[in-house]
Amino acid sequence: MDASFLWWVLAIPPLWLGLRWFERINLFSPSRDLDEDPSARGLAFEDLHLTAADGTSIHAWFVPLKPQSPVLVFCHGNAGNISHRLDKLMILRRAGASVLLFDYRGYGRSSGRPDEQGIYLDAEAAYRWLAEEKKISADRIAIHGESLGGAVAMELALRRRASGLILESTFTSVVDMCKHAFPFLPANLLVRFRYDTLSKISKLSCPVLVMHSQDDDIVPFAMGRRLFDAAPGPKTFFEMRGSHNEGFLDMGPAYEKAMADFLSILR
Repeated sequence: MDASFLWWVLAIPPLWLGLRWFERINLFSPSRDLDEDPSARGLAFEDLHLTAADGTSIHAWFVPLKPQSPVLVFCHGNAGNISHRLDKLMILRRAGASVLLFDYRGYGRSSGRPDEQGIYLDAEAAYRWLAEEKKISADRIAIHGESLGGAVAMELALRRRASGLILESTFTSVVDMCKHAFPFLPANLLVRFRYDTLSKISKLSCPVLVMHSQDDDIVPFAMGRRLFDAAPGPKTFFEMRGSHNEGFLDMGPAYEKAMADFLSILR
C-alpha cells in the first residue's frame, strides 16, 4: 500500500472529528454560571424547570408585565445564558411585553448538550408552557430571537402559531456564515448544523420585524436584508447601528421604540 495513501486513511477520522469539534465550539458557547436573576433588577419572576419533548430539563424565567400584555418567547444568542440578557429584558418590558427567557440545553441550569434539533425542542417547551400552563392564547405570543436565536425563533414560528416574529442580528444560515468566514472551505459538505433561516422565512404567516446593524462585526448586514427581502409580509426593517452584541444598547430609545411599535400592532 502506498505510504501517502495510508497516511490519508489514518488521518481522515481525526480530521473529521476536529472539524466537528471546531463547528460546535464556534456555534455553541454556553456558560453554566448565572451572574444574576431578574430580582437583581427589582423584577418579580417565576423560576421554571420545563421539560422538552425528549425529556431534557430546560431552565427558564417568566417575567410578567400586565395580565393582557403581549408575551415574548425570547431565544438568546449562542454565548452565555439568560442571566446575560437582563439589559435587554428591561428594554423589552419598557416596550410593553411580558418575557419568557429560557436557556437552551447545555446552557445555564438546563441539562443536556446543545444541537440543532434539540434546541428547537427547547423552544417548543417554552411555548408549550405559556400555552398550556399559563393559558396564554397564540394571538398574544410573539417570538424574539437574537443572532443564533433568530434561527431558533424562525423554526418555532413555523411549528407553533405566533402573533409576530422578531429577528435581530440573525444570519441566513450556518452554511452562509461558514462561506463568509472561510470562503476557501466547501461549506455545504462540512457543516452539520444548518439553521437555514433563509429557506424557511417565505413560509411565515405572521408579521415579522427584522433588525440589523450596518456595523455588525459578526453577522453581515446583507444577511439581514436578504431575510427581510425574502419574508412574505407584513414586515418591517429596522436599521440599527453598533456592534453585533451591543447594538441594541447603542441605539438607545430608538431600539425600544421599534420594539414598542411592533408590539403595538400585535395587541
